Amino acid sequence: MMIMRRYAVLLLLAFASLQLLCFAAGADDDVVFYDSFEESFDGRWFPSDKDDYKGVWKHSKSEGHEDYGLVVSEKARKYAIVKEVDEAVSLKDATTVLQFETRLQNGLECGGAYLKYLRPQHVGWNPKDFDNQSPYSIMFGPDKCGATNKVHFILKHKNPKTGEYIEHHLKYPPSVPSDKLTHVYTAILKPDNELRILVDGEEKKKANFLSAEDFEPPLIPSKTIPDPDDKKPEDWDERAKIPDPNAVKPGDWDEDAPMDIEDEEAVKPQGWLDDEPEEIDDPEATKPEDWDDEEDGEWEAPKIDNPNCETAPGCGEWKRPMKRNPAYKGKWSPPLIENPSYKGIWKPQEIPNPNYFELEKPDFEPIAAIGIEIWTMQDGILFDNILIAKNDKVAESYRETTWKPKFEVEKEKQKSEDEAAGSDGLTGFQKKLFDVLYKVADIPFLSKYKLQILDLLENAEKQPNLTIGVLVSIVVIIFSVFFKLSFGGKKQPRVEKKPEVAETSNTEGSSGDKAEEAEKPAGPRQRRRDT
Repeated sequence: MMIMRRYAVLLLLAFASLQLLCFAAGADDDVVFYDSFEESFDGRWFPSDKDDYKGVWKHSKSEGHEDYGLVVSEKARKYAIVKEVDEAVSLKDATTVLQFETRLQNGLECGGAYLKYLRPQHVGWNPKDFDNQSPYSIMFGPDKCGATNKVHFILKHKNPKTGEYIEHHLKYPPSVPSDKLTHVYTAILKPDNELRILVDGEEKKKANFLSAEDFEPPLIPSKTIPDPDDKKPEDWDERAKIPDPNAVKPGDWDEDAPMDIEDEEAVKPQGWLDDEPEEIDDPEATKPEDWDDEEDGEWEAPKIDNPNCETAPGCGEWKRPMKRNPAYKGKWSPPLIENPSYKGIWKPQEIPNPNYFELEKPDFEPIAAIGIEIWTMQDGILFDNILIAKNDKVAESYRETTWKPKFEVEKEKQKSEDEAAGSDGLTGFQKKLFDVLYKVADIPFLSKYKLQILDLLENAEKQPNLTIGVLVSIVVIIFSVFFKLSFGGKKQPRVEKKPEVAETSNTEGSSGDKAEEAEKPAGPRQRRRDT
């Protein structure tokens, strides 16, 4: 019996070994292209000879590793480099996986770190002249600058009706991780028209190539379009409500009453210094030796706050503050009523789209080369482990063996540095928070403030201790969209109420006081020279 068991174990081990060998052989068959950059890229990758692309590529180690990559070495440069694959890769009728690693070793304030998967050269390009006009099939990877913060996926697809190649952008793509660690980007194209975008092996986006909800513009045009020759009838009334023609202005409605009036109940505070100016000449200021009265005009000492006013309720001429006029009603207008002639918002009639076509699958162009064509303000961007495979399990195995060990080392190192800097272990939370805030910046009703929010986020990424402050600032921006305060005007003096009046003092204008104090320079103001 023991002998039989031993034979059974040996048979199982042999069968498992055979399976592993078959998988390894199959994996090799599924790898269409792979470059680990362990060897120099010279003679394999060819930089563009175009004058615009002055950036120098280097074969360098990733910081903290013995692993090499293709590195952007200079700031504020355009870069272009290309590598042809041995045989054009078809994207039709089978799974195709596009994967690569990139590390933003010095961060990324403005620039791209994406790849272009190029069509065959016979369509009109060559390695020496590779540039932003070279025809590609797919563009994929991170891009960040100003209002842009996304992992691009762009399919360039030929319209079978017009023959024109159109760029179709993935809608709502994932954002770029906000750190300096190595990240791996994966795009999985399935034969059932499904697209999956992974960042560090985690699915961030799933889409369908033929869905109008997932690509802009959609690959399949709409069946109908608005008739360009259709015109709105002259008698078409789009007003849902109209002023009531029978309404009459009330007899006691005073349109001339001012919005604000003097507060007659206010009295001048005791101790008010009428004859003291709020500012005086700085007694310690002296005329500069190089001052030329003829050229610079008569010199005047800079002004400083009058020290006599520091303990007084105020200085200078006292004036009653303004308050809201209870009799103010503004300009009268008749109330609105339902418009009996309302026909709705006019739209041109729909007609068949002459450029409409049906499509069961995208007509993917083959990939004949891989190019990197970017403009960036940062150096130190590293590309590594570029893979094209026909099996997503193979791509997963490469992530586990080439990316994950590096990432874990970098993550632990960053954690140690953060703990040494007193981050209290909030780094992971901060990253998630920043990812959420970048998505908040894309909310349509905040578009007017998007650049302001992104600027706050980018500054906070450089100084993680500002995270809470930035969060508060963004919340303030959001609320300011709904509640805009328009207090302003001249600074109001402090006032006292007559003792017999029971109501509290009018406080309108205090926001204006604070705004003016905020704008007022902290130090003495130097008088301008006459010119």
